[in-house]
Amino acid sequence: MRQLAEKSRAAARSLMSATTEQKNRALTAMAAELRKNSATIQEANAKDMSDARASGKNAAFLDRLLLEGKRIEAMAKAVEEIVALPDPIGEVTERWTRPNGLKVRKERLPLGVVMMIFESRPNVTSDAGALCLKSGNAAILRGGSESFRSNQAIAASLQAGLVATGLPAEAITLVPTTDRESMLELIKLEGLIDLCIPRGGEGLIRFVVENARVPVVKHYQGVCHVYVEESADLDVAERIIVNAKASRPGVCNAAECLLVDEKIASQFLPRAAKALVEKGVELRGDEATQKLAGTKVTPAKSDDYGREFLDLILAVKVVSGFDDALAHIARYGSEHTEAIVTKNSDLARRFTREVSASAVVVNASTRFNDGGELGLGAEIGISTSRLHAFGPMGLRELTAQKYVVEGDGQTR
Repeated sequence: MRQLAEKSRAAARSLMSATTEQKNRALTAMAAELRKNSATIQEANAKDMSDARASGKNAAFLDRLLLEGKRIEAMAKAVEEIVALPDPIGEVTERWTRPNGLKVRKERLPLGVVMMIFESRPNVTSDAGALCLKSGNAAILRGGSESFRSNQAIAASLQAGLVATGLPAEAITLVPTTDRESMLELIKLEGLIDLCIPRGGEGLIRFVVENARVPVVKHYQGVCHVYVEESADLDVAERIIVNAKASRPGVCNAAECLLVDEKIASQFLPRAAKALVEKGVELRGDEATQKLAGTKVTPAKSDDYGREFLDLILAVKVVSGFDDALAHIARYGSEHTEAIVTKNSDLARRFTREVSASAVVVNASTRFNDGGELGLGAEIGISTSRLHAFGPMGLRELTAQKYVVEGDGQTR
């Protein structure tokens, strides 16, 4: 593992001199290799899918793991979209002149070697590799055992694109094993790895945070709430919660809990429950929810609140007002995404100011907390840490900033 990291460090140094044109040529070649090797990638993925089904993985898990032709094409297009994004390296973010004539500016530089640890979603391999390359970083990618064959096939395509355009294959490295000892060794390599980004279940992230000696930015669980405030347009609220929960339940920006103001609960909950159940959603609610929505709701257990289901399951609770909703979110939220549906502009402002989350959404679905949807292009993950990034991590979030000071002989 140390040798692997040393090769990545050497590749990161060589990327420091790579021009935007060189990086874009490599990204274009990587997209072409993904398309060319689509059948090979699908064959590898089919074996991973077979193992996942045999081990009893649920439908949401299988959806995250699946790679078919359209998804591989989408992966290739995502890499090409990164080509079109501005190169952040060398970007000057501030400049000023001191009274003594010194000219000072801040400009972006790569972090160095970024290690990405993730589970189940093999498209992360291409997204993370491409984003790291465009931002001048070498990437060490450690996927889960459930997607190991798929990740190997994808990584081989990315490395072929690098080599074909004269950049080192070690700029994107897939860890060749999924055992925890190798991961434990890597996350202790201070001086070789500059940042670790774990993206997966609570157990994985807790393991990395507790054992790492390198800096960690957490892509933690998404316990996302939708709060329907008493002034809400109920048609809008119904559309939002159905989309937030049912459009793709196995992703981190899917809603996991619906909060409804008691003043409109009798109007809203029966129709919302009907719409959600028609989409296959299992509802788990408090006593007030059960009374209003009837047999469509099963009693919620204490641990259903604050839980990331990643499935067609939604916790529901009737709250006594705005402050009660905020208190619930503060207790059970994971600082990922929180949404309010309201016509009250004052309460909307209070919600955006007082709720702590990487994205706070007013009158829209939680599913918009995504790099592509927010105009950042592809993302390497959604940080629920506050340092050094919070929210979707795109190209700029994979850089640091340095001071450049120019003088003409000044001394202190």
